[in-house]
Amino acid sequence: MLTQLTVSNLRNITKLTLEPISGINLILGANGSGKTSLLEAIHLLAMGRSFRTRSLKNAIQFEQQQFQITAKTSAEVPVGLQYNSDGLKIRLNRAPLKRLSELAMQLPLQFVPANCHQFFEQGPRYRRQLLDWGLFHVEPSFNSHWQAYKKILQQRNSALRQHKPTSEIQLWDAHLASHGEVITALRRQQLEKILQQFSVLFARLCPEFSGAGFTLKYRNGWLKDLTLEQALSGTIDRDKQLGYTRSGSHAADWSFKINDADPVEMFSRGQQKLFFLALCMVQAKMADDINQDRSILLFDDISSELDQQHQQNVMKELIQLPIQTFVTATDFALEESEKTKVFHVERGELR
Repeated sequence: MLTQLTVSNLRNITKLTLEPISGINLILGANGSGKTSLLEAIHLLAMGRSFRTRSLKNAIQFEQQQFQITAKTSAEVPVGLQYNSDGLKIRLNRAPLKRLSELAMQLPLQFVPANCHQFFEQGPRYRRQLLDWGLFHVEPSFNSHWQAYKKILQQRNSALRQHKPTSEIQLWDAHLASHGEVITALRRQQLEKILQQFSVLFARLCPEFSGAGFTLKYRNGWLKDLTLEQALSGTIDRDKQLGYTRSGSHAADWSFKINDADPVEMFSRGQQKLFFLALCMVQAKMADDINQDRSILLFDDISSELDQQHQQNVMKELIQLPIQTFVTATDFALEESEKTKVFHVERGELR
């Protein structure tokens, strides 16, 4: 977790130093005050990318040449990031970063945006990413299988685009299938574990559904009665026409059904937000249970779509979790304690 954060020349923040606690850090301020920019700084440190823009030059403060973010962690590991016309540079423990996965291991982070109800609308890729975040932090073998799978998939797709002979394309099938089947099994196991805790937590966050029943629906990414290798063989002609591989773990999708119905058809936007938040909270707890790895949760605009009672339900549950949380709001009544700390931001400065 973070013990100190310093941000320079990022959007409307000229220079700001924050000393967060290990529990809930509530960041209050008017719209445009710099609250979300603080979350963006933490996200940049942990992920090497912004959730607000693809072009980081847009995040540099007006009339400045670069932005810089530095932090200290509870493990006494310094992390630094700088972006200017030469590109992005990240240093971890005073050494240049070689792989972003090293950063992800050092600062496990999940982001809950104000519009997180789009979890139900943005397609399977968004849902896979959420699930794979948890697997990356609780299952040591997952990342190696996923990295191998991606490389093999790239090779197979390259062969398809170059109109290679069928026999040459299918040289990749057995290797792709072996990693894909393992990824599928790990994802299913993770979802079953999530579901057990999710159904209990969601009932506390959203008491109006305390009696609901939740079930898992998982789609492998290929026809369910076939192995992946059989599916790849059966769709080779279609893949050659398309120029890429349709079937596989990269096409998987999942959902939790509520009383046998799709949540998006039953829930309000606020309830959809609580659904997404509960998923993030459960995975963070699982990571801590297995690796004693305290993760970071960024929660932007708690008041959006949630009434005061549901906001209080969220805070009550967050306090109980072994995670470091950064929550933004325009207004929220929270008593400071050893588990809570309140910061006020105005025009990019702490007040």
